[in-house]
Amino acid sequence: MSKRKWLVAATAAIIITTLLFVLNREQLAVWSERNAVVMRQAVVTGFLIGGVYGLVALGLTLIFGVLDIINFAHGALLTVGMYLSFTMFERYGIDPYVSILIAMPALFIAGLVIQRLIIHPARHAPASNQLLLTLGLALFLENLMLVAFSATPRSVRLDYGRGLTSIGPIAIDFPIRIWGTTVTLPKLAAFVFAVILTVLLYLLLTRTDLGKAIRATAQDKEGARLVGINIDRINMVTFGLGTACVGAAAALVLPFLAVDPLVGNTFNITAFVIVVLGGMGSVPGALLGGLVIGLTQEMGVVFAPSSTKLLGVFVVFILVLMLRPQGLLGGKG
Repeated sequence: MSKRKWLVAATAAIIITTLLFVLNREQLAVWSERNAVVMRQAVVTGFLIGGVYGLVALGLTLIFGVLDIINFAHGALLTVGMYLSFTMFERYGIDPYVSILIAMPALFIAGLVIQRLIIHPARHAPASNQLLLTLGLALFLENLMLVAFSATPRSVRLDYGRGLTSIGPIAIDFPIRIWGTTVTLPKLAAFVFAVILTVLLYLLLTRTDLGKAIRATAQDKEGARLVGINIDRINMVTFGLGTACVGAAAALVLPFLAVDPLVGNTFNITAFVIVVLGGMGSVPGALLGGLVIGLTQEMGVVFAPSSTKLLGVFVVFILVLMLRPQGLLGGKG
């Protein structure tokens, strides 16, 4: 069996095993024809939200692959991005999808500053110190958002997305209903934008001189330095790109997810699981891992209480670590 077929089979087996793990007698009724639509809706929703998860994890895996640092402030930076997009919508009427053009550069610059002023001085410190440094930054940002916006959840309501909506020359009646499932505009747009941005970042890393320098730095820092690559500059740019990814994800989830100072924590946990699941430092692995976790999470809610929706995610995580420790698309090293 080829490697790719093995991965598909293993992923399917993991998802099935997870579902069987959380089933009980009363919940077996979900498999009836009457509730088949619930299953299909969970698959569609999980697939769509999985793309956004992949985009968030992409920034995290990029930072870890190059800087070799676990950034616990990743989720807090997502929260900052969501509040930035919310403020632009609330005060200036800027559409959240348009605000991507502002949120991404703003978070990119914030990433440059954070890396240079906070991460860079501690580059030679023990890994535990660097981890605590990013954790402290996360706590600072969360409390800063709490002071600035209070703990009250905030949300935006778009004027479109219901009924006939024009997307360029095409008019689509939202929500879209396919095989009894419902696809809303915010989640569809988030998935499409997330996939496009992931592909663009992948092309940046594989087809440009900057991308080659980033990959060279990730593989061998001293070797990259010897051939003339400015390691410090690459570290700054990479951290900026990683935070730009969460800036884009923040604007994409705002139309269907309320923002509060701690909203990034859930994304933080999920992103760490996805990074390990897809393979540390793997861009395609981040997207694949996001889709797997999105599906697992939404289907887990069908068979178990919503309060335990992360149970299936952690079961999948443990099984992958047992069966393929390097991740679905990770190397053997």
